[in-house]
Amino acid sequence: MPNGGLHHLHKRKRQTKKLEPIPHPEPFKRFLDHTIYVVCILTPMVVLPQVWKIWSQQNAAGISLITYIGLIIGNIIWVVYGVVHKEKPIMLLYIFFFIANTAIAIGRILYG
Repeated sequence: MPNGGLHHLHKRKRQTKKLEPIPHPEPFKRFLDHTIYVVCILTPMVVLPQVWKIWSQQNAAGISLITYIGLIIGNIIWVVYGVVHKEKPIMLLYIFFFIANTAIAIGRILYG
């Protein structure tokens, strides 16, 4: 991959002069515009069983604190990115992940 995963930045620069309306007039893009908000709420829910297990059983054996600290740092960076670029779906998704990952990390510290 020649751009090293940063191809979206160049694409964004090209689109800044010609932004697409939201919701989009095309049905499929409009569907995606609405669906992404549902995904932003449902996706972080996949970690709720882990949060529930740690806090209900008060046992965090086998949970890596370093992993969750890394995820929390990444979540903060993504939230800042979403704020800077005014991307609500990115902000919502990573705020929810931040809350869930922080709950796991705190549970690991308390019950690890």
